[in-house]
Amino acid sequence: MNVAIVGAGPAGAMAAIRLARAGESVTIFDGSHPREKPCGGGVTSRALGLITDVVDVPSLPTVVIESAIVEEPGQDRLKPDTTDVTVRLKPDTTANGTDASLVVISRAIFDQALLDAAVRSGAQHVAEKVVDVTRTGHAMTVHTAAGTHTADIVLGADGTNSVVRKKLARPFLRSEISIAAGYFVHGATDTAITIQSMTRQPGYLWSFPRPDHLAIGVCAPASAASTAADLRRQSLEWIHAHGFRDDARLQPYVWPIPSAGFSRVEDMRAAGPGWMLLGDAAGLVDPLTREGIYYALLSGTWAAEAIVARGTQSPEAGYAVRLRREVYPELSRAARLSGLFFSPRFSELFVRALRQSGPIREIFADLVAGTQPYRGLRRRLLRTREWKLAGRAMQLVVQ
Repeated sequence: MNVAIVGAGPAGAMAAIRLARAGESVTIFDGSHPREKPCGGGVTSRALGLITDVVDVPSLPTVVIESAIVEEPGQDRLKPDTTDVTVRLKPDTTANGTDASLVVISRAIFDQALLDAAVRSGAQHVAEKVVDVTRTGHAMTVHTAAGTHTADIVLGADGTNSVVRKKLARPFLRSEISIAAGYFVHGATDTAITIQSMTRQPGYLWSFPRPDHLAIGVCAPASAASTAADLRRQSLEWIHAHGFRDDARLQPYVWPIPSAGFSRVEDMRAAGPGWMLLGDAAGLVDPLTREGIYYALLSGTWAAEAIVARGTQSPEAGYAVRLRREVYPELSRAARLSGLFFSPRFSELFVRALRQSGPIREIFADLVAGTQPYRGLRRRLLRTREWKLAGRAMQLVVQ
């Protein structure tokens, strides 16, 4: 089968690798990758498990984080009259890139490694921007500024502003988008991931350490009152407060982050005749943590498996059914939890739990690292015998 993939990020590259290795004809269209992307760059253990035969992660420049080691928030960083709290995930010096709970890596480096693996596997990379996608009969046509290319099926892995999505499905609604804004702090280093709850708007601040810089930003729903400039200003305040400003070069960024979890299940459409949407283009991002690398890699794998299988149902239908059964429920749980998690009343209760309970801090760290799914979260909280610290409302949204 002749497959055209629009977008060479983790989702598109992963699909290309699996398809090319299975003997399919694959062309990846992308004139911008690899590039640095405004995200933390945290690759969770479950995401690492999907690429063990693809990328030699330990050979790449990473910061290894072991999520079970959580530093109690220092009182010098907290004000008694605020519900903001900082949780720091500390590196484990005994771990390596294959058994760590989380590694932090530059997206330019990570995406390059995946794209290189796709090309080595037999995929062709066309460094051109796709401007349109059309369907004529059973054929799909990908249009670039340089010409047209025909394929049997098109995989849209071209991010939030996906051309494939806009042409064949629908753009994301504002209610389905979060905004991340902040700075790459070049020349600064740290020894931990920092996650800080925010009370100015529903969202959180993060600081992720890369080997040669920090990625610091604030994420909040696009429907919130705060603008990108507000979020960037809050990031800058945090940078100043932690002494990273004087000797560092600040590179500003702003980026939209979608999540299908905020949609009704019946409105989550990621495939149709001749096309599938992967990763961010499909809105496959955790609406609470905003982590999307795992779902990008997973959706690329599943799309390839659906095409290679050539079963009784179409590849598009098989892929859509798998998402509906195995991914959408988890995203919906996270969306419901995020609405509660970022409310001022619950935030106050949860912050109290983080301050007082080591087990609760470890559960939160595992949520960030992706090792604790939302399904089963309530049971784990109950086993700590301290779950009431996080508020009884958790019972209402976590099954």
